[in-house]
Amino acid sequence: MTQTSVDLGETLKSLPLWRASNGDRPAIERTLKFKDFNAAFGFMTRVALMADKMDHHPEWSNVYNRVEVLLTTHDAGGVTALDVKMAGFIDEAAQSMGAD
Repeated sequence: MTQTSVDLGETLKSLPLWRASNGDRPAIERTLKFKDFNAAFGFMTRVALMADKMDHHPEWSNVYNRVEVLLTTHDAGGVTALDVKMAGFIDEAAQSMGAD
């Protein structure tokens, strides 16, 4: 299914914990902090399971208790409804797992 880019400004209004990426392509990003490495890794595992179900995978990195997430849809050249759905899931998972 072909994805269409969404309006980044409108998207960010509905995702207040996210920001526009300063990178070379349209994307949204969020930094999350957890209690420790185990909590951060558990969060990443939970998101990875959903990402496989959605066939839509985040770009991310982890250093100890910090997880940095970037979402974009490469074949659409920007942020799509898939990214918005993934961001919503990430927000819910992060909240339930005690992220700052």
